[in-house]
Amino acid sequence: MAAGKEIRGKIKSVENTKKITKAMEMVAASKMRKAQDRMRAARPYSEKVRNIAAHLGQANPEYVHPFMKTNDDAKAAGFIVVTTDKGLCGGMNTNVLRAVTAKLRELQSQGVKSEAVAIGNKGLGFLNRIGAHVVSHVTGLGDTPHLDRLIGPVKVLLDAYAEGRLSAVYLCYTRFINTMKQESVVEQLLPLAPPVADESASKSSWDYIYEPDAQSVIDELLVRYAESLVFQAVAENMASEQSARMVAMKAATDNAGSVIGELKLVYNKTRQAAITKELSEIVSGAAAV
Repeated sequence: MAAGKEIRGKIKSVENTKKITKAMEMVAASKMRKAQDRMRAARPYSEKVRNIAAHLGQANPEYVHPFMKTNDDAKAAGFIVVTTDKGLCGGMNTNVLRAVTAKLRELQSQGVKSEAVAIGNKGLGFLNRIGAHVVSHVTGLGDTPHLDRLIGPVKVLLDAYAEGRLSAVYLCYTRFINTMKQESVVEQLLPLAPPVADESASKSSWDYIYEPDAQSVIDELLVRYAESLVFQAVAENMASEQSARMVAMKAATDNAGSVIGELKLVYNKTRQAAITKELSEIVSGAAAV
């Protein structure tokens, strides 16, 4: 029964793995609800500040903020890559890093270099492996994103764009659609994109009264605009991470159950074959006597 003992050991090992994946699934489900609530609470603010920033740029043409200008002479682009610190969340990080790689290759074919800010350990490791120029990074954000930890690394790219050294800044993250679906996004953060065109917007003109002056208001607003979109991207990525991990761990738990069932079937067949062999030997010995 050496083979049977080995199979029992495999069954025990898979059962222990199943307990771990089931526990991780439950933990991810608990964290997912909090992450989704945090992400949904931040969405209205980020969407509103995006629209207001774009409308302000159109309403006061006599002052143009550096974030609204296009730096056509710059030969470099910036990337803010948002990934997770931990693995075991399916293909979520792989999908967003594949999209980043495609965008990097597209810019390289045009002779444009790249600078990157890595938010998350997985993205930092990937960018270092492919030899990308990582100007700053932040890891170990935990389960709750903190804006004060994100401002410093992101400000490096914002200042570089304001100085005219970057042609564009792209924000790369995983957008939360629902528990079963997450979408990899590479969107342009700078220069500031115009608002989504619709019939009401095309017929109306935007005008504001600034206090104390237009430059102070727009300068402060556009910095908050960039920070809020980065924070929202991190919040979306964290909600996507917990959802992807819960789904991946559920699949692992179900797969472990299937493996245990197959191993038990093999064990029972092996045990039955051994019993049959012993009975045959006993019967044969009795007949010989």
